[in-house]
Amino acid sequence: MKIQPGSFPTDQNQGLIQMQDIVKTYHTTAGDFTALRGVDLSLEQGEFAALIGKSGSGKSTLLNMLTGIDHPTGGQVLVDGKDIYSLTESQRSLWRGRNLGIVFQFFQLLPMLNLMENVMLPMDYVGMYEIDQRPKKALELLELVGLKDQAQHLPRAVSRGQQQSAAIARALATDAPILVADEPTGNLDSRSAGKIIDLFEELSRRGKTILMVTHDPSMTKRASRTIFISDGELVNETIAQSLPLLTHPLMMELSHRVQPLYYQPGATILEQRNRVENFYMIQKGQVEIVLQGRFRDDLVITSLKKNDFFGEISLLKGGKAIASVRASNQGPVELLALPREDFQWLMDQSPLTEEAICRIVQQRLDENQNITRTKKKGLFGRG
Repeated sequence: MKIQPGSFPTDQNQGLIQMQDIVKTYHTTAGDFTALRGVDLSLEQGEFAALIGKSGSGKSTLLNMLTGIDHPTGGQVLVDGKDIYSLTESQRSLWRGRNLGIVFQFFQLLPMLNLMENVMLPMDYVGMYEIDQRPKKALELLELVGLKDQAQHLPRAVSRGQQQSAAIARALATDAPILVADEPTGNLDSRSAGKIIDLFEELSRRGKTILMVTHDPSMTKRASRTIFISDGELVNETIAQSLPLLTHPLMMELSHRVQPLYYQPGATILEQRNRVENFYMIQKGQVEIVLQGRFRDDLVITSLKKNDFFGEISLLKGGKAIASVRASNQGPVELLALPREDFQWLMDQSPLTEEAICRIVQQRLDENQNITRTKKKGLFGRG
């Protein structure tokens, strides 16, 4: 069964964090400026997500909406089912202290307190741990980020990188389930940055949800998920992962041109030898590429999964499907379909993407030919 756009089944797994249709408009003497334009974002428990985008794209504003530091103009922010903007300012401040660890871009360490006292501060605020246990807990966290020997030093007596590491230790002080980090490795050398990302990965494995703003591509590779923002809108993640050579403006334009489609397990998506009208990207689930024949069973050539694409061979090589495509029996499939005319527009707009897809076309044709030849030998006993 295929369901048309807007008819996706409701996802019962709502996620730990739900940002729904978030709009943020700033009113200035120069006029209104909309920093976020209807953002929808869901984060599951234990996800380690990297948020990237150019300066002014809305990254910090998005973090401020999640942390409750600023108010959205419209929309809801739900954390574990609770609308955080239904709380009073004092209630939200206490909620933030218990549920969020925040690593600020410019540290925000109190200059009159030493590093250990800075780390203890969130524990004091929310009343976490017994008073006599807090110094020990703070030292453990400073040791975790390599600063145990500097525990008694004031922030001005250590390097900027060490201040950043102390800020990360402070963000972990209340063992909050959510960690939000704004450029947490921006002031660290590569070795220190690697250790911090190692720590984030371990925290994610333990169930903490982490949202990290970064400009460093090597850091995004370590995250389990990458979220792109451009001019206050989230770029569709499937498009960004499937076609990474596109510019962000082209990704945004493509997000508006694709058509979402849904198929039940085992349903046929493309028929062999039929004309192909769309380029497909897999948003969820898995599909099988199947070669059909008159005198033998269907031959499964390969499987494609999330963020893979198909249909490009037929669109570039004549228009008819060289094999059938069907949804895997393992579960339903969600696709993004780009019509033939828009696919050609995309190739014209991004020669780098066209070149990359052409290479994949040739690679897939060669692989399919080899796989088909091998499997035919096995089926018919040819030497």
